[in-house]
Amino acid sequence: MKQPFQAGLAVIAALFVVSPAWADAGHAGHGQQSFSTGEPGNPKKPARVIQVTMGEKDGKMIYVPARIEVKKGEQIRFVLRNNGELEHEFVLGTTAENLKHAEAMKKDPAMEHGHANEKHLDPKKSGDFFWKFTQAGEFEYACLIPGHREAGMVGTIVVK
Repeated sequence: MKQPFQAGLAVIAALFVVSPAWADAGHAGHGQQSFSTGEPGNPKKPARVIQVTMGEKDGKMIYVPARIEVKKGEQIRFVLRNNGELEHEFVLGTTAENLKHAEAMKKDPAMEHGHANEKHLDPKKSGDFFWKFTQAGEFEYACLIPGHREAGMVGTIVVK
């Protein structure tokens, strides 16, 4: 009798000890421990503050500003404000990463968020996060809620 029970425990244990990629199947970009744009910042260290507002205007969904320039190695405190009537998010990544993540969100619009490179805000709410840009290049921030990116909610970050 012990062997079937032990085999059952082994199966249950195997279900909980899975690779992060499998555990996050269907959630593109989630479960990822490294980021193409850099790394989570340290709130105890100096940071340049960049304010970004998000919302809807004239039938489009927008970020202000739509373009940001930073220096490689610079730490930024993003202060985000959703001035809109709809929920929005701010997700840092490459265009390819964000497009892949956006496709996953179309399949699962209620997808949970909470990674260091993203912030989800309800209407009229604000939030912030710290980010250190360790990679040079051109990246983006986008709202990946289905339909929002397509309505223009994407911005560019140039890291020099």
